[in-house]
Amino acid sequence: MSENKEVLIIIPAYNEEENIGRFLDSLKVSKVAQKADILVVNDASRDRTAEIASQKGVKVITQVYNMGYGAALQLGYKYANERSYQYVLQLDADGQHDAANLDLLYSKLTGENASDIVIGSRFLSDSVTYKIGGIRLLSIKFFRLIVWLTCHERITDPTSGLQGLNRKAFSYYAKFSQFDLKYPDVNMIVQMLLQGYKISECSAIMHQRIAGVSMHAGIWRPFKYMILMSLSTLSAILKYKKNM
Repeated sequence: MSENKEVLIIIPAYNEEENIGRFLDSLKVSKVAQKADILVVNDASRDRTAEIASQKGVKVITQVYNMGYGAALQLGYKYANERSYQYVLQLDADGQHDAANLDLLYSKLTGENASDIVIGSRFLSDSVTYKIGGIRLLSIKFFRLIVWLTCHERITDPTSGLQGLNRKAFSYYAKFSQFDLKYPDVNMIVQMLLQGYKISECSAIMHQRIAGVSMHAGIWRPFKYMILMSLSTLSAILKYKKNM
């Protein structure tokens, strides 16, 4: 890993041996990826995820225990913070996030009127995405409403894991107890908006998962996710009001 590169691409991965190699190869089309360092945070996968990623020549950190999606991301933020990167771009290892998104996120982070956090949205007019299930879509609309009611900001895709962050944002997330280690989604958006961070969206290109199982698959998981996320978001709001 080069110490003079300003961008770190973080890819949390758990049991993605069927996707990770193909996905890492796809990043070569991105101009930003060609100039960035790539970090795969292997969340104690039980398959060959770490081995395949290492064969692709990227940095791989393997957690001893399966800590969850948020914990994997925070480890990446800590890594970026300690090594003085200026920007973090994060994508999922399942291949749903097209490599072209990296250039879009980066331009929004560094261009005129730059944001602290940029979210890749599936719901902007020029976005390209797959068909989203009814329960999942319902939860997204519900969380849009929560963001609007609490922060008066219009975020069309508050559960998107495709994001770019500047140093101010990811260094905040790297600190103890300031990032949800399980499901960091709308709760983190509300938390950061309430604290004055600037969040914007850009159009995104997303694909249907080809192999493996999503952490939101099934019927019960989306409902469980909605309940947990609602409670976590409420906790973020109460914490902010307490510290006012």
